[in-house]
Amino acid sequence: MRPLLISGRRCAPAWAGVAFLAMSLPLVAQAPSGPRQDYFIKAVCESADRIVTLRFGPDGARIERTTETRLLQSDISGPHGIVFSPDRKSFYVSMGHGRPYGSAVKYEAEGDRALGQVQLGMFPATSDVSPDGNFLYVVNFNLHGDPVPSSVSVVDTTVMLELARIPTCVMPHGSRVARDGTRQYSGCMMDDLLVEIDAQRMKVARSFRLGKGHEQGYSGLPPAGGDHTGHPAGSHDAPMNMSSATCQPTWAQPSVDGRHVYVACNKSDEIVDIDAEKWAVSRRIPAGTGVYNLAVSPDGKLLVATNKRGASVSLFDLATGTELAKLPTKRKVVHGVAVSPDSRYAFVTVEGIGSEPGTIEVIDLGNRTTVAEVDTPPQAAGIDFWKIEPLR
Repeated sequence: MRPLLISGRRCAPAWAGVAFLAMSLPLVAQAPSGPRQDYFIKAVCESADRIVTLRFGPDGARIERTTETRLLQSDISGPHGIVFSPDRKSFYVSMGHGRPYGSAVKYEAEGDRALGQVQLGMFPATSDVSPDGNFLYVVNFNLHGDPVPSSVSVVDTTVMLELARIPTCVMPHGSRVARDGTRQYSGCMMDDLLVEIDAQRMKVARSFRLGKGHEQGYSGLPPAGGDHTGHPAGSHDAPMNMSSATCQPTWAQPSVDGRHVYVACNKSDEIVDIDAEKWAVSRRIPAGTGVYNLAVSPDGKLLVATNKRGASVSLFDLATGTELAKLPTKRKVVHGVAVSPDSRYAFVTVEGIGSEPGTIEVIDLGNRTTVAEVDTPPQAAGIDFWKIEPLR
């Protein structure tokens, strides 16, 4: 059986998960002050159609199980994003591929049993759940479509029904909901925009132009037909001149207290700190090459950034904006990051290149060192934390 080639990637056939499961024995160089309980995360492997459950504890790190996500046997589903419900009893996976549209699937956390499915827009990507667990926000990234404004889908998680499809801008990515549940944020790569959605009204509240020298806030989206920068964002009739995007935001991460939104500028290699009250740039933090995904530690002290082109992970002190450490990864194309609720560990996915396996790496945030590396099926992408279990 020959592996599939999707968008230049060599994709694993259905039987490949067995081989990778056999490869995933503990591969950990444990620090003396290692974990004294078991940490569980789940990640998705985009070109292999797999959900991976990883356990990390005193005995090291290992893959507990893999689950297939394929919806159509003739094509991969392309799982891209994963997020847990607040009660951790279920989780949601965005499937980028479909005919013609992608979808989101709800799974039972303990057994990875599919509980429901909803069709969304073109290439659903990053997703997040409201604090009450009632709504799933999925950006329709439109990776393979024309470069025209796309949308954010709002899904009722109980019945898996799309309630709204909110028009935003070109190639939205990095969906995150503020802790109080009132706002959802995403960045639009080809419009250089941060977009804020009013969760109660289910419409765009504000947007912010991120390019250096062109910073500007708007009520709603920028006016159709362009602004002083010459960008036509907000117009749903014409594609944008993508070469004019200087930031290309791939992530929008609210702070723990909701006063700031940190935006990863993948093209300009910086993190833009937006003051959410003033709706203005607070500071620009130099970041790694191709900074991609962000996560804030629950204690509010650290910002963890994956550097997609830089094959590394950066740890920042949020109080000062200082980069405390830059840790190289085992493989290239660094993707997602999730931080444990106790702020002790960060879990990072690395896609790998071509037929290489993916990797999940575990970082001790106190020691600022990588303490575990485990191979996964190819193209490890979205990741989220599941639970902590005391040792028996």
